Amino acid sequence: MKIRLALLAVSLCAATALPARAAPQDTRLEGRLPSGAAYVMDVPASWNGTVLLYSHGYTAAGEPNPARNAPDTVTRDKLLREGYALIGSSYATTGWAVTEAVPDQLATLEAFTSRFGPARRTLAWGTSYGGFVTTMLAERHAGRFDGSLSLCGLVQGGIANWNSTLDATFALKTLLAPDSGIALTGFSSRTAAQSAARELTAETDAAQRTAGGRARIALAAALHHIPGHNDPARAEPAPDDRAGRQEGQYAAVRALLQRPAFDWRQEAESRAGGNPSWNTGVDYTALLRRSPLYKEVTELYKEAGLSLSADLTALNRAPRVSADPAAVRWMRHTSVLTGRLTDPQLSVHTTGDALIPVAAQSAYRRAATAAGSGPLLARAYVRAPGHCTFTPGETVAALHALEHRLDTGRWDVSPASLDSRARQADPAGETRYTAYRPAAHPRPYDLAHPGDARP
Repeated sequence: MKIRLALLAVSLCAATALPARAAPQDTRLEGRLPSGAAYVMDVPASWNGTVLLYSHGYTAAGEPNPARNAPDTVTRDKLLREGYALIGSSYATTGWAVTEAVPDQLATLEAFTSRFGPARRTLAWGTSYGGFVTTMLAERHAGRFDGSLSLCGLVQGGIANWNSTLDATFALKTLLAPDSGIALTGFSSRTAAQSAARELTAETDAAQRTAGGRARIALAAALHHIPGHNDPARAEPAPDDRAGRQEGQYAAVRALLQRPAFDWRQEAESRAGGNPSWNTGVDYTALLRRSPLYKEVTELYKEAGLSLSADLTALNRAPRVSADPAAVRWMRHTSVLTGRLTDPQLSVHTTGDALIPVAAQSAYRRAATAAGSGPLLARAYVRAPGHCTFTPGETVAALHALEHRLDTGRWDVSPASLDSRARQADPAGETRYTAYRPAAHPRPYDLAHPGDARP
């Protein structure tokens, strides 16, 4: 009898027990902001309380513009497995979209907080142009973030970027096609910019077939600090292989002409209401001598039997390009970084970057030091050719180094420490952090200490 009653009690308990709670699930949300920008959010079931707001790189007009919350899928998946929430937007427009990118990124963060609650820690991070957006967020909206990570970022800011790009195209036109009438700025349309790009590319291609032309292309590259080994698909030339390194510079110069120097410039000019860059007051002899590529240029000129002094004199005597004051004001207001940080930032760059040469790091260090933010800024370098060619392990290592600074109050960004973190994140990946000191940026510009003559 007692056994039957016990069985009945067990049966009743089983019948009235609550259903088992479902296991937590990873969440992926996609949607649209009021601006029209798309956003994407990945939140793991085991969220660690840190949200990473990712700012993507430059998207040219007419290209697909999806929302992105990580630089690549491998890095995304590694971070999700570690428990980070990853969010990001597409920006409402393509091109030089900083005026849309900053509010869209902040709106994405607000949407995340409304849906998932406040994060324990919020970090801004981004690559390339997104490194510039990230730094703009860190400077102008510091209260929303605990720290920031800029990867291969355009941290020299808009004016320095367009001024330095102008120097390279100005040298090519002056030395290779002085009577051509090729416009370098002030384009009436995208079609006009693309036509100018084709003309100067054709002149550059022809010049590459002669020793003198190759020397002059190297000079133009040196003014913009374009390194000779900048393509991961090419083996690194020997240090004394000037021909091999010039070949790499030529390929990078050609890529510069195809998109950034003309097509992308025209889009930026259309936003600024005119040309925001100039070379009035620039001494090209002094500019070349400060370049880390000066020796290579002198040797190529000697081999070609050309006078470097005569070409520099021609550059210094050629009619200059003046900026439109209103366009400079627009770019200064929207796209110049001040260096005024409130929270720690780690900025990482590859040494062989041709699109955003590593000297950009010197420009931002200069601005941060002038603003009194030097201790908050740390820099690290990966010895690798190409733009943003970090391995997933190297990227995750940089993030962990930033978190270490937030947790302990001190930076630990030595190459050995970063390589160790990279191996932990990706045991099979390369570890290429290196001790490195970039040259000064050729055309630095910041509000505290404008490095060149203003228009």
